[in-house]
Amino acid sequence: MKMHSNHPFHLVDYSPWPLTGSIGAMTLTSGMVMWFHKNDMSLYILGVIITLLTMIQWWRDISREGTYQGKHTLAVSNGLKWGMILFITSEVFFFISFFWAFFHSSLSPTIEIGMMWPPAGIKTFNPMQIPLLNTMILLCSGITVTWAHHSIMESNRDQTTQALFFTVILGLYFTALQGYEYYESSFTISDSVYGSCFFMATGFHGIHVIIGTLFLLVCLMRHLMSHFSSKHHLGFEAAAWYWHFVDVVWLFLYISIYWWGS
Repeated sequence: MKMHSNHPFHLVDYSPWPLTGSIGAMTLTSGMVMWFHKNDMSLYILGVIITLLTMIQWWRDISREGTYQGKHTLAVSNGLKWGMILFITSEVFFFISFFWAFFHSSLSPTIEIGMMWPPAGIKTFNPMQIPLLNTMILLCSGITVTWAHHSIMESNRDQTTQALFFTVILGLYFTALQGYEYYESSFTISDSVYGSCFFMATGFHGIHVIIGTLFLLVCLMRHLMSHFSSKHHLGFEAAAWYWHFVDVVWLFLYISIYWWGS
């Protein structure tokens, strides 16, 4: 017998993924300790595999609930939107901590780093080279993701595909250039507080770009499978918000660390 609910909320079914996710997270962190102290990556790799498999299957289930089972009602969608807004807010404060450390160290450099900024012996990157190109790439990707959003709302399937494809390519291009920049770097994360702040801030931003690119790649795949409509595309909307957040963080990184800080 089919059950009908008299409320708009989604009471989730029993799921193994919170359990496997917590096991994956514990295996991952324990594996990182093993990697750092014993130089053994086997437990870390196992943790990554468990976490990735959990993510893929959990988000597959959520896509199924929203696309085919009709469980993402207006009330549920609003809850998911607020969840994404609060998540991005927490990420903002995460990056504020890195900027705080950077400005604290740069505005009052200590005697240990020669009482100067950048510290003595640090050869910084030219902000007019790769960093400026990466800034243009991310600004262009912000334009293409907005193009994709408007195309979805206008039910223009072909332009949505093109715009999402270009956004993913720009994200990959940014990551490749940042990897090249790291490879060419004359300093490391262990080179004074400058190296620590630089690689923590830009490195975590790079990880966020990779996550955002994967997010948009999944949206492209879901779009090709006709999961989105002009009225029902919350998965894409969340990805677009996240991508704009990544763009804005990079602008602050570029102005403060690459340009002002060098």
